[in-house]
Amino acid sequence: MIQQEQAISNLSVEAWCVALDVSPSGYYAWRDRDTSPHQQADARLGDEIERVFAHSRRTYGSHRVWLKLRDDGIRPSRKRVERLMRERGLRSIRARKRRIGLTKAGQSAYFAPNRLQQDFHATRKNEKWVTDTTYIPTREGWLYLVSVMDLFSRQIVGWAMGEHHDADLATSALDMAVCRAQPAPGLIVHSDRGSEFANAKFHGRAAEAKIRLSMNSTGNCYDNAAAESFFATVKLEAIPEGIFASRQQARMALFDYIEVFCNRQRLHSGIGYARPVSRAA
Repeated sequence: MIQQEQAISNLSVEAWCVALDVSPSGYYAWRDRDTSPHQQADARLGDEIERVFAHSRRTYGSHRVWLKLRDDGIRPSRKRVERLMRERGLRSIRARKRRIGLTKAGQSAYFAPNRLQQDFHATRKNEKWVTDTTYIPTREGWLYLVSVMDLFSRQIVGWAMGEHHDADLATSALDMAVCRAQPAPGLIVHSDRGSEFANAKFHGRAAEAKIRLSMNSTGNCYDNAAAESFFATVKLEAIPEGIFASRQQARMALFDYIEVFCNRQRLHSGIGYARPVSRAA
């Protein structure tokens, strides 16, 4: 019972022992009875693996679990972590492939040259940002999310949610990013050619902040692959059931995912499995 509840709640074994008025030594002695030292060590390591897995919101595979254990001062081999996760049935959430196209800009839209040219490497923060829009399914209808990511830290520096993917939503996300990060003149902000970005309001706000806008080449979705990869991760990790009951539930879950988990806790493979806020510091 303690092992199962500890994995779900993310509380330590010691905390559960206190709650149940059981001594930790007594619990371990009961659990490890009639087992070999190797089996006992596997059981203890398995508890730590379940703790890390639960803390990751069931999103970490064996590699990230192994890295987090090392960060916590526990240094098993990666193959051992893989084996114990397999034995305990711990599998990270799998992606679902689905995409719906959003509104394209008309002929009278405002466009910018492709300054990024698929170069997603940045040498300092506030050098290159990418922004994009995605839809979030709820039983009340779509909720649209615009994010702004710093390519150096992979931190989401700005975001906005609303029922319409329009210039106001895109500009709100940009405003948050500029207010939070205070970038110097010359920052590149790259987007696709959607109507929420290819308009006078968004371009005007960028000009006020001395931002250089960049846009996808016509018909090339790979030009904004970094932003689209983030949204694929959001739908994989933040919406495990595939749909929210309401837009309000979606807003609360996405706020928690972006600001608490993604920016501050998640180990990001694109920056050497560091945390975005640590990289941005």
